[in-house]
Amino acid sequence: MSELRFKALIDSQKRGGKNVEEKGRRSEYFGSHVFNEDKMRQFLTKDAYESVKAAIFSGSKIDRKIADQVAEAMKCWAINMGATHYTHWFQPLTGATAEKHDAFFDLFHDGRALEKFGGGQLVQQEPDASSFPHGGIRNTFEARGYTAWDPTSPAFVYGTTLCVPTIFVAYTGEALDNKAPLLRALNAVDLAATAVARYFDKNVSKVSATLGWEQEYFLIDRALAMSRPDIVMTGRTLIGQTAAKGQQLDDHYFGVIPSRVLNFMRHLEMECTQLGIPVKTRHNEVAPNQFELAPVFEEANLAVDHNLLLMDVMEKVAEEHDLKVLFHEKPFAGINGSGKHNNWSLATDTGVNLLSPGSTPMKNLQFLTFFVNTIKAVDTYEELLRSSIASASNDHRLGANEAPPAILSIFIGTQLSNVLDELEGVSKGKLSPEEKTELKLNVVGKIPEIMLDNTDRNRTSPFAFTGNKFEMRGVGSKTNCAKPMTILNTIVAKQLNDFKKEVDVLIDTKNLKKDEAIFNVLREYIKTSKRIRFDGDGYSQEWEKEAKKRKLSNNKTTPEAIGILTSKESSALFKAMNVMSEVEVKARQEVELEAYIMHLQIEGRVFNELVYGYVIPAAIAYQNVLLANVSGLKDIYGEGFKQLAESQMAIIGRISEHVEALKTKTDAMVNERKKANVITGSKAKADAYCHKVKPYFDEIRYHSDKLERLVSDAHWPLTKYRELLFVK
Repeated sequence: MSELRFKALIDSQKRGGKNVEEKGRRSEYFGSHVFNEDKMRQFLTKDAYESVKAAIFSGSKIDRKIADQVAEAMKCWAINMGATHYTHWFQPLTGATAEKHDAFFDLFHDGRALEKFGGGQLVQQEPDASSFPHGGIRNTFEARGYTAWDPTSPAFVYGTTLCVPTIFVAYTGEALDNKAPLLRALNAVDLAATAVARYFDKNVSKVSATLGWEQEYFLIDRALAMSRPDIVMTGRTLIGQTAAKGQQLDDHYFGVIPSRVLNFMRHLEMECTQLGIPVKTRHNEVAPNQFELAPVFEEANLAVDHNLLLMDVMEKVAEEHDLKVLFHEKPFAGINGSGKHNNWSLATDTGVNLLSPGSTPMKNLQFLTFFVNTIKAVDTYEELLRSSIASASNDHRLGANEAPPAILSIFIGTQLSNVLDELEGVSKGKLSPEEKTELKLNVVGKIPEIMLDNTDRNRTSPFAFTGNKFEMRGVGSKTNCAKPMTILNTIVAKQLNDFKKEVDVLIDTKNLKKDEAIFNVLREYIKTSKRIRFDGDGYSQEWEKEAKKRKLSNNKTTPEAIGILTSKESSALFKAMNVMSEVEVKARQEVELEAYIMHLQIEGRVFNELVYGYVIPAAIAYQNVLLANVSGLKDIYGEGFKQLAESQMAIIGRISEHVEALKTKTDAMVNERKKANVITGSKAKADAYCHKVKPYFDEIRYHSDKLERLVSDAHWPLTKYRELLFVK
């Protein structure tokens, strides 16, 4: 074992984990660091409180005087919580969050000091827009951009800083972040879903999209992680021979949580509870050192903010426990990667989950309306929805027999499929009294019974109905949930608008009653969206062939997947729903392509560093040891050494073969990378990296991993899988 690896392992074995003292019942301190509704009642005047609540509920503007009151209240509360600074906390197109801290501290003209935070500072700030990804919206010399307060997501104190969630827009008005399009999409689905929900309940005045994410992640010892240049630079192991024992015994999944990890989890839950993140579930995942946590469902915008905040908190808490969190979708070869399942539904302000069957035929008709319209929306825009989960890191995971395939399909189970088949057979036009009775009592009325034991879960389905929600399983573990949630809510909003228009036409021109009109439109949707429904094995070759017959897209790489963003249909959709302009859509496509290129470019450079700085020197050093041994045998035994040194000579030869192949493949990869770097168009450059550069990665890894098996443990310089994944 190399000296570096030995030191890292010894250090890791000394760490037992930081013991965490519980603060008591979590419900007692939940949201204690959040300027939530309780704090607003306590610190705001009645007028200010009602103004903020109106802004949250209906999107009405908050005037400057009220903003000054809110800012003063926030400042007083935050300072009491130990805050010394404030920041506008936003989501640039990097996929992470950004913040610039300013002190409350200010000076009067006469030199006296005070703590200051006014409405202007709360509502708007001006960070440099040119230094963030913008996809060509801004020139480098045009630096002005604005962050603007989002009152629907409460401010919070994190450490000693008051964090104010904001959107981020250019001087010219285009969104430069992930939050602004999400808010627009949520507004669109609110308006569309409310209009349809009022067919069934006139008291509904608002519909909110809800999101429950499930965050998977790996935890490894920090010292061991820092000993691997590939983990440090790319978030994953680019090379590494799989350990003899991996996940094949299924002994980690739902197993006893290691004490060091449990201490981390307890500490994390305390921090999350204070910040109002309602984490609820924790458990071991399938792969060694892989874990998952999940929260209580929340309104989608707040849930997205909480997930981004969570990932930041996880990294900081892990550091205190001498651990490293890996969010990469595929940090280790040969074992499962990590996803972030997005569980989505729609809820009314009257307390009804629109995707949950009810106790009466009318409530079930409401359920079927939103259920079928969601299926229709995904069928119409399946390629666009696929684009929302595309990334260089998620390409390693999708379709790898551990995550859904790149083909979008919907799993609803046999029993619900039978319900839709029966509805499909409903006669068109006006229904006879007998048909109405049979439909409502025998088909629609039985849905609650069906849903008690609907079906087994299909882990291979990218978009599965799981009882009262749809689960989008293809989202990557480090993806900002805002991306898939923006697309999903936009397409559902568009579909619900189309549905209402069609129903109203039938009511107004065909004199059909409301229920008959709804059934007629749903019947056609069931027929036209049938191709997207699939309950079988999404990993099978048969499904890939069948999907092709159904004309479903199968975009396996990121450059392929995000091409749909700027299609005429996509641009028209975003414009019609007032979610993104054509300029904003093109900018996002450009940013995604640039991110893809840069991720592969960095990985290519790290491969080169690993091969020439670690693997080849280690292989040659060990080869020299073997050569010295052979030479010694020759000195002692003369010509008789050949038979005695046969095994050593064979190993020397195999090492030489792999070293030669490794150098050849690495040099070829570098040359292809150089060629790709001079290509000017982002799409062409991304394609070159995808099809010319990236294929060498697996070949380089193959020869490197073969050398790891041949070279003695004492000579191998890189921490191995068995050490990364099994040292506690």
